[in-house]
Amino acid sequence: QVQLVESGGGLVQPGGSLRLSCTASGITFSIYDMGWYRQAPGNERELVATIMISGSTNYADSVKGRFTISRDNAKQAVYLQMNGLKPEDTAVYYCNARAHYAIVNYWGKGTLVTVSS
Repeated sequence: QVQLVESGGGLVQPGGSLRLSCTASGITFSIYDMGWYRQAPGNERELVATIMISGSTNYADSVKGRFTISRDNAKQAVYLQMNGLKPEDTAVYYCNARAHYAIVNYWGKGTLVTVSS
């Protein structure tokens, strides 16, 4: 059974930092491209950042320079370091695993990030 479990969300003041973690089980993590997506109330789910099996990364323009995605294949985990948080970063953040060589896609249940003073 595949599971993606996110953690690290919470309430933070504007300008603050949070580190999200996603731990995967039931998959061969090293052959999955990993990503973070977010969905704010009333909005569609949007890409935040991805990291490929090669280690190459991609970011949404809105988070470039503030967020950093990384992965640890030995721990089957992907991380999202979020600095300089803004109220508009408030959303449920979802972990995504996409097989690099197949059309297979898994989602976590999400973790809520609230940026407010």
